[in-house]
Amino acid sequence: MTVLTPRQLRFAKAVVFILCLLPLVYTVYAAVTENLGTDPVKSLIHISGEWAIRLFVLTLAISPMRAWLGWGWVLRFRRMLGLYTWLYTSLHLLVVATYIFGWDWQLAKIELADRPYIFVGFAAWLLMLPLGITSNNRAVRALRQNWGRLHMLVYPVIILAWLHIAWQVRSSYFDAALYAVVIICLLFQRFQKLQKSL
Repeated sequence: MTVLTPRQLRFAKAVVFILCLLPLVYTVYAAVTENLGTDPVKSLIHISGEWAIRLFVLTLAISPMRAWLGWGWVLRFRRMLGLYTWLYTSLHLLVVATYIFGWDWQLAKIELADRPYIFVGFAAWLLMLPLGITSNNRAVRALRQNWGRLHMLVYPVIILAWLHIAWQVRSSYFDAALYAVVIICLLFQRFQKLQKSL
């Protein structure tokens, strides 16, 4: 089993923090310098959405990495990755609400009814909200064993996130299929663990 020293762990956390922040820094820089392409809004939606799902999958991969590779230290990164997932998901929603809906709730209702992928995406964000709010030590202590039960919401959230992607496919299904395979593999390990505990 690989073990990191406290100094190595602090350094690794700093590196992961910066790496997770880089897509946002790049996006802000590209927006300020007007380098987001011919459709800046579409680019903002795509970038924020892509990094939200990537970080979500990486967060889900923490437990399997610990089980398969014996890397117990990776658990120290799960909260950070989860919060970054929530950040990019919230930015994704913010861009849609601002530039697509214009904060017009009547228009939003119509779009949610006509475009199911928007509805499931919004539902995924709503379920993520309590996860993000309770991702701190105080909440863990207050909720005790209920904290673990609450955070099982990651399962319906990742399914809704995948539906959000798959429902938008118009030509190539490669990305949706790839995410499906990865998510199934990650969830399979978790279900195996759950069965053993029953």
